[in-house]
Amino acid sequence: MSEESNIHAECDEQGCFMPRDRRRFLRDSFLSVAGAMIAVGVNKSTALAMPLEFTSADGTSGSMRSYAVPVTDGAQIDKDNEVILVRWQNAMYAFDLSCPHQNTALKWNDKDREFQCPKHHSKFQPDGTYEAGSGRATRNMDRFAISRQGAGVAVDLDKLYQDDTDGAQWAAALVKL
Repeated sequence: MSEESNIHAECDEQGCFMPRDRRRFLRDSFLSVAGAMIAVGVNKSTALAMPLEFTSADGTSGSMRSYAVPVTDGAQIDKDNEVILVRWQNAMYAFDLSCPHQNTALKWNDKDREFQCPKHHSKFQPDGTYEAGSGRATRNMDRFAISRQGAGVAVDLDKLYQDDTDGAQWAAALVKL
């Protein structure tokens, strides 16, 4: 019997769903990263063609995680630290793609060109702006602080900026390469 055939559906008040398996995790991760790329101004066809890789921090010091700068544009997921790193057009970004309401993983809706929370249906524009009244979220998506560290970058997991309260820091949460 295969591993997938041993997986049982889990049910709650909103219905039944299958627990994530590796293939589903990889697919959802790719789509989330493509959504992040679109959020920073990448056209859809380029975002979907960009390489997706898994990475881990090269170094750790308290809440800081250091990463090498990728040679080419693309996205990397550090699943241990729940950080998505994006290199695009001579800049690096670190995103948290969880809904600011209850930390549910956001999904990219290509048809409507927006992020959506599958749990409470909050919607966000590609730049992370919350669409008022669309769900239970009350603010925009968040970005991690990111800085240059030697030849690489450092992401501070303790500095997650909210656009509505940390507007200047949120806008500055990128590294020019």
